[in-house]
This record gives sequence, C-alpha cells and structure tokens, in this order.
Amino acid sequence: MVEDCVNSVGVDLNTASASLLSYISGINSSVAKNITSYREENGKFSNRNELLKVAKLGKKAFEQCAGFLRISDGDNVLDNTSVHPESYKAALGLIEKLGYTLDDVISGNVMDMRDRLSKTDIKALSEELGAGVPTIRDICDGLMKKGRDPREELPQPQLLSDVMDINDLKPDMIMTGTVRNVIDFGAFVDIGVRQDGLVHISQICDRYIKHPTDVLSVGDIVKVKILEVDTKKNRISLTMKGI
Repeated sequence: MVEDCVNSVGVDLNTASASLLSYISGINSSVAKNITSYREENGKFSNRNELLKVAKLGKKAFEQCAGFLRISDGDNVLDNTSVHPESYKAALGLIEKLGYTLDDVISGNVMDMRDRLSKTDIKALSEELGAGVPTIRDICDGLMKKGRDPREELPQPQLLSDVMDINDLKPDMIMTGTVRNVIDFGAFVDIGVRQDGLVHISQICDRYIKHPTDVLSVGDIVKVKILEVDTKKNRISLTMKGI
C-alpha cells in the first residue's frame, strides 16, 4: 500500500467482513477468512498484536496491514489511529513532549497538536524520539484524527437519482465518483452505493503507467463506467477507459 494512503483509509478489525478485509494490503482472501474465523472463535480483537495469532498472517503481512486496521474499544488507544505499531514508542514520546496524555488522545483534546508541533524544533525532537521528521508529522496527523475516517472530508460523489445501492448498478452505466483510496493495483472509487468500486490499474487509462498514483490521487473526481457487478461478493469493477 502506498504511504500517501496510510492516513486516508482504515477498517474496523472487529466488524469488517472478509471481503472488505481482503482489500487491505498484506491480506489475501484466505487470511481475511482466517481473521473473521479467529474473531468468531475468540471474540473481538483487543489489540493489533493479536493479529499475529491468526493463521497464515505472518510478521511481514502484519507490517503491511496493521496500520489500516482499527480497534475502537481495545486495550490501546493507538490501535484506533493510523499510527503503525512500530511507531507507538515514538507516538507516546510525542504525546508527552507536546504536553498531552493518553486521556487527551481518547477525548480528542489534541486538535492543536499540529500547532504545538510547529513551535518546537522538530528535527531535534525527531532525533530524540528516534523517528524521521515525516514520521513525526504522520503520527501527529494520525493522533488528531483518532477514530475518524478522513475520507468523510472529501467531496461527495454526484449521485444518480435512480441508483440507490449495488443492486441498481448495471454494466456500461457511466457514473461520477470520488477516489477514496489509491493502491498498488488500482484505485477505489466511491460512486454513492455504500460499496466502493475498484478501477484496476489496467483500466485507468490507455497508456502504460507504473503506478495508479501516476494518474490518480485521493479526492479526485472521476467519471467511471461499470464493468461488472458481483452482488454476492459485494464487489464492483470499474473502468475509466473509453468514456
């Protein structure tokens, strides 16, 4: 998953379906099913580290997916942010250095964190916390947006009056949507039916591109055409070609 999307996406680990989880970086359909099976057998996840107990979900996959998975009522408030577990130590240090407590993070009383950070020597602070300046800024943004989906702030798709949900979609329909997430193999576009559609990298444009970010960014308003609708798996395939 591209770094630019880390703070722009996230799903609730304790409520997400296997089909939704399978879209997360590092999680294939088999692992996604294992996550939901683990949840059914053991109850809700109380922290992100429990993911390492899921069958076939190794350390590499954990590194890729942990930052995308949220736990809203778990043991650690940081599990409900986009801050990756490997940055928790730096996050706790940043909270303390800027004069906050974890209770402030829980209550959302950190909305001036970016302002406080701008008044510090961020380079010296990053050296002290053992994290790069970009990471420190990302941690700050992640803490400020705890429990929120930043995609809610993006422009809303222009809806068709006769299209209410996925069952109303038909192949070849032309729609306008908002890019919600850009990943290695394509982009997810909100077309107003609760389930984002996928534009595969091969369907973004006629010319060759190395990565979807060569053409698309989160928040872009785009026209798409429906290629295929799978109501059973709740998946929508889109194209931006030939429109």
